[in-house]
Amino acid sequence: MIKLTTLFYRYISLLLLCFVQLSEAAEYKFHGIVDLRVSSSDSLDNGYVAGGQGKFGVSDGQQLYVAQAGMDISAQWDNGLSVHGVLNSFLDQEDSAVGITEAYVKYRSLPNAAGYRVQVKGGIFYPEISLENNAFAWASKDTLNSSSLNTWIGEEIRVLGSEFKITRLGRINHDAYDLSFSATAFVNNDPSGALLAWHGWTTSSRQTLWGEARAFPWLPALAEGEELSAQADKSKPFLEIDDDIGYHLRGEWSLHKKIALSAGYYNNKATPYDVVNGQYGWRTRFYHLGMSWHVSKNLMLVSQYLSGDTLMQSSPGVDVVNNDYSNGFVSLTYKWQDIVGNRKHKSTVRLEDFSVTDNDDTVGDNNNENGQAFTLNHTYRFSSHWFIAAEFNYIDSQRPARTYLDNSTNLIEKQIQLSARYFF
Repeated sequence: MIKLTTLFYRYISLLLLCFVQLSEAAEYKFHGIVDLRVSSSDSLDNGYVAGGQGKFGVSDGQQLYVAQAGMDISAQWDNGLSVHGVLNSFLDQEDSAVGITEAYVKYRSLPNAAGYRVQVKGGIFYPEISLENNAFAWASKDTLNSSSLNTWIGEEIRVLGSEFKITRLGRINHDAYDLSFSATAFVNNDPSGALLAWHGWTTSSRQTLWGEARAFPWLPALAEGEELSAQADKSKPFLEIDDDIGYHLRGEWSLHKKIALSAGYYNNKATPYDVVNGQYGWRTRFYHLGMSWHVSKNLMLVSQYLSGDTLMQSSPGVDVVNNDYSNGFVSLTYKWQDIVGNRKHKSTVRLEDFSVTDNDDTVGDNNNENGQAFTLNHTYRFSSHWFIAAEFNYIDSQRPARTYLDNSTNLIEKQIQLSARYFF
């Protein structure tokens, strides 16, 4: 029996083969980002990227590093077809890595007489969830660190699948608003939820590469003979464990150049007691809400909320990890052209609240967590490509699992970052 993952890869390969035949008529584009950063963190010895209990991507102390070097390569044809590949690298003292984050084929039609436009996408891609990561290579253009909500999306939520999207354009129907709906069927995201359970909510600009394994803090339940002893020492979020197809649904209403409201639902449909080579299926489900509001020509408000659950079992009906989780943030971005006299300065402030509720009785694996976070960013556009940014990050969280490594349950972490980012 041919596995679903194999069928998806063959499907994408067939589409790519068709596009190669049209390569002479293609328009090629190369865009990307280089983010050079220096940070000073007041945190635990090791950040979460290195498998520690710290909430930041970098560990305690000072560090000079390449936070992101990413490239978005595309080939586009006049008939609405396009091929996209996104490469990212992260070079730091935590866990440097280089690889692919997205690779997909897309078709976007012209609107018909009734004002409907169709878009079809197939390959490896992010489900349409984040309202922050809207720059090249999934970078965030208003802050250096993504919110903890979207940091998790960048770490554990990626799919190999197909998306169908239909949009009703208001301008053709003499309406002031657009409506869209999308449905995605996917595989290769069964272990998602493991990292959220074992290190909680975190914040950085790091993305997990396709096929990358990520470390997490030690837990007593991982010891020989304990409930999690079969778990591998790293989690691989982008695997297919049970050959069941997951899905993501999303709808959006947008008032032209003013406000956009969205809602969606994700379900990976993983079998929670299947395990392959130390990687478990985690049945992870959540709904998400979003709003982008141009309050004035200078002020932009963005807000997202996400709530869901994740389940991993040793056998049917025997819960090992059973968590509920929620996360929400509000951010305001102000462009200072009326005061400074141009569009080169902007400031962003973001407030976050997050939690994980542990509903199981597994000894040595307490996933409970509550916390709040604050971010203040100021960015100066030095030239058409260069952006200089300073950012302050503050996290106040309560996580009992820190005591497993003799750290305090209650912890305040602070970080100052300076960045020179080049967009091309």
